[in-house]
Amino acid sequence: MISLCVLCAFSVAFVVNPIRMTRITRLPPLPPRPADGHKGLFGRVLVIGGNETMLGAPVLAGTAALRMGSGLVQIAVPKSMLPAALAITPELIGLARGAAIKPTLEAAALAGAVVIGPGLGQSPAAKKLLLAVLKQSHLTVVDADGLNILAGEKQWLWRSADKAVLTPHPGEMKRLCKLLGAQDVPADDDGRITLATHAATTFKQIVVLKGSRTVVADGKRVYINRTGDSSLSKAGTGDVLSGVIGSLIGQGMDRFDAAIAGVWIHGKAGELAGRLLGLRSVLATDVIRCLSTAISEYEQIAG
Repeated sequence: MISLCVLCAFSVAFVVNPIRMTRITRLPPLPPRPADGHKGLFGRVLVIGGNETMLGAPVLAGTAALRMGSGLVQIAVPKSMLPAALAITPELIGLARGAAIKPTLEAAALAGAVVIGPGLGQSPAAKKLLLAVLKQSHLTVVDADGLNILAGEKQWLWRSADKAVLTPHPGEMKRLCKLLGAQDVPADDDGRITLATHAATTFKQIVVLKGSRTVVADGKRVYINRTGDSSLSKAGTGDVLSGVIGSLIGQGMDRFDAAIAGVWIHGKAGELAGRLLGLRSVLATDVIRCLSTAISEYEQIAG
């Protein structure tokens, strides 16, 4: 009998017509963490988001990035919100967003990874900022309102290939479906795999289709996540995931590998929080608190 550990050491090819994909089952190792390292070695992340009614989303993403090991995380939110954001997580570095977008673009140029969209809103100013950031050649996680802005256009606006991870939940993916010529988001695994792969190929980015058995696809490879449960069915947990993936990219992981590791660790942290508090009672902040234990379990499996 072949053990599960041996099976996990290989990628298994399979076909879901009409797209041929390689099924990835092995978890990639996390970036090295030398004991004598300093914050400059562990990545800089910029989180861009927040509007008058959505302070929590970018703070959750930024806090999750810190908990994942980023050396420095900067959060760009409207000026009126910045004191409250830093009061929640004082370890974050603040950037007050105003009418001018140049300071945010300059901060993005310094970051190893950019997370944009959590709580950003869909105003004309938000769209202008999003498109300006996407025109630059940053490694970017696009989530939430970032996806909704792109989905609201008649065609896919962003032509830069191989720069981002898109992290739609089923509702956001449904809005993106019109750009794909699709009608709806399937509930079955094969349908979700096919749709995520089609989206990755069309948009030329990594796609993380969230939900039970989250799908990570790049157009040629696909990974199906098996961690997580309904403890994650709470507002804010998706923002945590965007921060987790952004942190891993900022620490030097390949985008596809960062997405795989991120969804596994995020799902496991949700499970751990559910065991402590019950499936009904987990908050996004509880998931962040459980990330450290989830990372330890991941490292035991992935090495």
